[in-house]
Amino acid sequence: MVFGSSGVVQAKKLLRRSLSGSRQESSADVPKGCFPVYVGEFRKRFVVPIAYLNQPAFQDLLIQAEEEYGFDHSNGGLTIPCSEYEFNLLTAQLN
Repeated sequence: MVFGSSGVVQAKKLLRRSLSGSRQESSADVPKGCFPVYVGEFRKRFVVPIAYLNQPAFQDLLIQAEEEYGFDHSNGGLTIPCSEYEFNLLTAQLN
């Protein structure tokens, strides 16, 4: 996977397709410039900045999510296939 500008465009397309079926009420409490993701065994909800889409490590998670879940996310948001602990470590590095 190329992580240059074409990788960012591809990541945004993956996110857009994944969230296209999102419930309206779940997007009401998401600040502008952010999007919700669900992580871990109990699908804990996190709200992350769109700027994460530029990060290769986050792009890898999006690719894993596409491979594991496709674009049909029954909970109305993007499900990330990793533990909450791993996700917290990643986002701490990105901040």
